[in-house]
Amino acid sequence: MKTNAVKLHSQGAANVMSIEALELDAPGPGEVMLEQNVIGLNFMDVYQRSGHYPLELPSGLGLEAAGKVIEVGPDVNDLAIGDRVVYGPVLGAYAQHRIAPAARMIKIPDSISDDIAAAALMKGMTVEYLMCRTYPVKKGENVLFHAASGGVGHIAGQWGKHIGARMIGVTSGEQNCKAIIEHGYDAAIDRNSENIAERVRELTNGEGVSVVYDSVGKASFDASIASLAPRGYFISFGATTGEAPAVSPSTLQHNGSLYFCRPTLANYVATREDLVHSANAVFEKIQTGALEVSIGQKRPLADIVAVHEAFEVGNTTGSTLLIP
Repeated sequence: MKTNAVKLHSQGAANVMSIEALELDAPGPGEVMLEQNVIGLNFMDVYQRSGHYPLELPSGLGLEAAGKVIEVGPDVNDLAIGDRVVYGPVLGAYAQHRIAPAARMIKIPDSISDDIAAAALMKGMTVEYLMCRTYPVKKGENVLFHAASGGVGHIAGQWGKHIGARMIGVTSGEQNCKAIIEHGYDAAIDRNSENIAERVRELTNGEGVSVVYDSVGKASFDASIASLAPRGYFISFGATTGEAPAVSPSTLQHNGSLYFCRPTLANYVATREDLVHSANAVFEKIQTGALEVSIGQKRPLADIVAVHEAFEVGNTTGSTLLIP
């Protein structure tokens, strides 16, 4: 089987990516071959491409896609040719066709399109593990969520609203502030023109928030610490502006006996059981109408360099999809 896929021979700026013709062998034991219809874009892709996270080179790129099974390897009993599936995280998603482990495949419910599945799976599972397992958000709690205009942020606002939490989103610009209110947030803070911590104190009558979810890193660290209520939880799950500084025990002590955690999705969906649990939670929210997935951009895979350049500097909203 001949196909086209993005390959990396070095890590760096977006232009290190190139699309190459590849020859795929038949799937081996426990594997399936997929014809991919749509690919999801995640900031982890930028981390891996840029060198923030190491990769064994040459390498594929991308972690999430939806499509159909076109060939089944030995020892695969729960998938058949023609099944619609979505997966993530499995490296090598930027491709027309690929071979991947059957154990990482999730069948897509009939009521959910490939586009929605690819736009929602990893971002939705990220929100699920953050808000339901890392720090289980409770009804009535004040929650601060950074990067609220992105794909994860849009889902988080709605998920938190469904729980009954008071969601405060941080974004940039008047237009984005208005938009996130439509995605479940009770209040929006413009990081370009407002002091985040001061605004949080105003919105919470001086109390601060029970938990802050911060994927920004270095640029938002101080504001996140200053926004927390005593015994609050700082959940750092990304570093789009660079790694947050090292956290000394005394920093947590003197700012209210705080908790600090740096989780990652891979650990929370490492087993088949956890993967299925998390994916089904996302699908259930979509099917019941609690979660509306926002697809902001759809671009051809051939435009991958330009897509990464726009994505990396924050010039996108909602989820971005790639069409192979």
